[in-house]
Amino acid sequence: MRRLKFTILAAAASAAILTAACTKGGGESAQPEAGVGADKNWPTVGGANDGSSYSRLTEISTGNVDKLGLAWSLDLPGEVTLEGTPLAVDGKLYFSGSYAAVYAVDAASGKLLWKFDPETWKHNPDKMHFSFGANRGVAYENGKVFVAGLDGRVFGLDAATGKQLWEADSIPPGNLNISTGAPRVMNGKVIIGNGGADFGARGFVTAFDANTGKQLWRFFTTPGTAEQNKGDAAMEAAAKTWGADFTKHGGGGGTAWNGMTFDPETNRVYIGAGNAGAYDPLVRDPGDPKGDNLYTSSIVALDATTGKYLWHYQENQRDSWDYKATPNIQMATLNIDGKPRKVLMHAPTNGFFYVLDRDTGKLINQPGKTTVINWAKDIDMKTGRPNEYPNIRYETGLTEIWPGTIGGHNWQAMSYSPRTGLVYIPIQQIGARFAKNGKASENAFNVMGLLLEPIVQKPGDGHGYLVAWNPVTQKEAWRVENKNLWNGGTLALAGGLVFQGTAEGTFNAYDAKSGKNVWQFNAGLGIIAAPMSYSVNGKQYVSVLVGYGGTTAAYGDFMNVGWKYGQQPRRLLTFAIGGTAKLAPTPGPDMKVHAVDDPKLVLNEADVQAGKQASVACAACHGIGMQATGTPGPDLRESGIALDLESFKQLLRSGALMQNGMPKFDTLTDEQIRQIHAYIRAKAREQLGLRQKDNSRPANVRL
Repeated sequence: MRRLKFTILAAAASAAILTAACTKGGGESAQPEAGVGADKNWPTVGGANDGSSYSRLTEISTGNVDKLGLAWSLDLPGEVTLEGTPLAVDGKLYFSGSYAAVYAVDAASGKLLWKFDPETWKHNPDKMHFSFGANRGVAYENGKVFVAGLDGRVFGLDAATGKQLWEADSIPPGNLNISTGAPRVMNGKVIIGNGGADFGARGFVTAFDANTGKQLWRFFTTPGTAEQNKGDAAMEAAAKTWGADFTKHGGGGGTAWNGMTFDPETNRVYIGAGNAGAYDPLVRDPGDPKGDNLYTSSIVALDATTGKYLWHYQENQRDSWDYKATPNIQMATLNIDGKPRKVLMHAPTNGFFYVLDRDTGKLINQPGKTTVINWAKDIDMKTGRPNEYPNIRYETGLTEIWPGTIGGHNWQAMSYSPRTGLVYIPIQQIGARFAKNGKASENAFNVMGLLLEPIVQKPGDGHGYLVAWNPVTQKEAWRVENKNLWNGGTLALAGGLVFQGTAEGTFNAYDAKSGKNVWQFNAGLGIIAAPMSYSVNGKQYVSVLVGYGGTTAAYGDFMNVGWKYGQQPRRLLTFAIGGTAKLAPTPGPDMKVHAVDDPKLVLNEADVQAGKQASVACAACHGIGMQATGTPGPDLRESGIALDLESFKQLLRSGALMQNGMPKFDTLTDEQIRQIHAYIRAKAREQLGLRQKDNSRPANVRL
């Protein structure tokens, strides 16, 4: 990864580059706008039940976007990663912070009305070891706000006061699962999924009574033991696609941590199940070398009242690359072959764009490729299965695959405009090298016995893109190239605009038909969340949360944009026509590592190497190999606390910063702490040119 530093990406990038449109905006496929998306309120994830992330409001348009300005901003002290999209209900905004704190804000003025904190660090601190702090939003129904904490506790809150009405545990004790996603509401029910597939957890979703928190049903996305499956037709069917003893090696993955869409017309909920875990199918399922491993990497339709299985469509059989169906799932009515078809639209991490019949889950047209794909030629329309290329499961010991583990499209929401008939997708392009039996470079790291590293080789690699996609013709309409890899979700407006924030901190508006950049605002920090729009007293607003972070540390240089930990405030920004508010000046990006050193400290090479292995516990927040991006955790090479061994030991043992997201490492021995300290010091000296660079990665690091 040393040769793939951010400087290479920056050198290859320039101002956003617009490619020529290959269609006329897709208008021939547009559907009637009535009932699509959101109006004055934005009451649910994606704006409405259809998940379109589309606003029918027209005050902000291509004709006056040049007059769009900042109406107000709200600083959010203590927050780091902000991935959620606010909800708007009757003049109030509701949104979540890094560790599921819930904020209620006056939508016209930005005044904070109340805040609720689930205090995961106090209730279940062990869960903080499994993830960086990130939460993707809240749900609202009938005067109540719902949120799920990292430890899986679900809360029902009074929307007027923030008072807790009930609390329920969605994750049984001892499970490796965690919750980072937004709940959904379904006519008096609240549904929540969870993550943890990378640790081999078993995926499931749970529905609760919205008034009482009573558990109503649970659906597992992978089967259990024969005894657990008995009498459950969906689990018995899934079990036939796994080896007989696979549960001895973990839960199989399939965690549903993000995409869920409720269809009130049919009383169905569509669940996006995640990747299989572990990645290597021979590790997680040694008893069945060809099994599909249902329901991983699938969309599963359930009865919302009972949780009963209805149908599924698996996008990747026997997933071996961290491919997942967790990106947002959209409902629409499309004019296909002269007939209106009720469909689901999905752009999963594997790079294809799928249009499915909403009633049956069957493919409607040949999925198109939204990014570089080298694992499959196309999708068989008769079977719905991909026509895969050979040696994609590292059968010969080495596979280089596009998209890589981060996917072509991840959790950042895509949006759909019924006026243009186009879907606007935030895309990443980067590959991954999977190797077994030692057939990897010195830069690879170990994932449960599998060597893995991101790679930049093909033209366009290392960049993010905003892609306008025609779901009827399955062709790209236009594309904008972003400077950096990891950018925000999108919002489509009836006024002919598409909004997206970028890693480098620009908030952009594009002409929805042509892709022309028509407006830009400097947010002062990278944006990864999706914007939304609402109206108060007849005035339209656009809001977005600003808080670069999340998985950025794990990807190190690939996502390093120079945002230093704690230097830029996290904010909610809200815009309107005629807005004149200004942001206070804040430090800009800084790509230099300001490493510190104690020249009197003598490093023992054995300690350094042992510390490299133990530093896996630090990677999610401080970076693989200590190559931190400054978010979501500080660069330890620059840390004064990490300079002194005793101060470092006291911090790890005391848990003094747990409230800020720093777990308590009370299980580490003095020797392990000393070794990690030695590794940090060695990496700082490398940066200062006082030591030869060490290109190897610590073992057992997961992206």
